[in-house]
Amino acid sequence: MIKTTLLSLLGVLLLAVAVIALIASQRPDTFRVARSTSIAAPADRIFPLINDVQAFNSWNPYAVKDPDMTGSYRGPAVGPGAHYDFQSKKAGSGSFEIVQANAPSQVQMRLLMTAPFKVDNVITFSLLPEGQTTQATWAMEGPAPFLSKFMGVIFNMDKMIGTDFEVGLSRLKAKVEKTS
Repeated sequence: MIKTTLLSLLGVLLLAVAVIALIASQRPDTFRVARSTSIAAPADRIFPLINDVQAFNSWNPYAVKDPDMTGSYRGPAVGPGAHYDFQSKKAGSGSFEIVQANAPSQVQMRLLMTAPFKVDNVITFSLLPEGQTTQATWAMEGPAPFLSKFMGVIFNMDKMIGTDFEVGLSRLKAKVEKTS
């Protein structure tokens, strides 16, 4: 009786994994997560807080998430080539580098994670003036390998990453508007 029950449970588990794998195989091979907020300041006041890696880390939710995070800066302080290597038990390990900066409207970074998963993603910050405010958008996109797609069936990755972006943009907004 116990053996039959265990075999039945194993069969159900294998069927569930197969269904999730089938759904995952139908998902796109790339992903994109983006969040926006309106900031009561011109783009040229916001841009330096993104284009300067140390200033970026003052509001970056991933840098704040783990007080035990270690990191090191290299390259120029601002703009293309500005680089930050990090290691964290909570936020993972890897590096990001500013690869393109178009003042005061856009900063593009390359995120290379080594743990808990290897990823190579593009992060884009866009600043679009709208009257007396600026629409700030934080987007990340990259390849979605099968494991990522499989996990995405079980966990809402857009919500998980998007929530961090919302926290970061809120911190950026508070920092900019506080100095207005």
